[in-house]
Amino acid sequence: MLKEFKEFALKGNLIDIAVGLIMATAFGKVTSAFVDGIVMPLVGKIFQMEEGSMKIMIGGMDFGGLISSIINFIIIAIVMFMVIKAMNAAKKKEAEAPVAPPEPTATETLLAEIRDSLKK
Repeated sequence: MLKEFKEFALKGNLIDIAVGLIMATAFGKVTSAFVDGIVMPLVGKIFQMEEGSMKIMIGGMDFGGLISSIINFIIIAIVMFMVIKAMNAAKKKEAEAPVAPPEPTATETLLAEIRDSLKK
């Protein structure tokens, strides 16, 4: 099991996962700052709430944090969808590129010459 983990780590998969996790964490912080600093104050102005009291109370429960988290999730989901869509389009263009047939080997060339001479 230790040998398999070492192979897994050395292939680069573990590093890819770590980089993805770090980027996701940073993107989540940026999105939270955007929602808390721009979106929620706009929601507060629309519903005429003071910026310091950005609590949306429904039935005695505060739904402001939940709404902020939902907005964060939607923004991150849209961005991830766009990134994956762009990656798939790039892969599709790569796959559609025509591949030239390989050059015939010396044996194939010789066999083709023999075949052509037998036809005469």
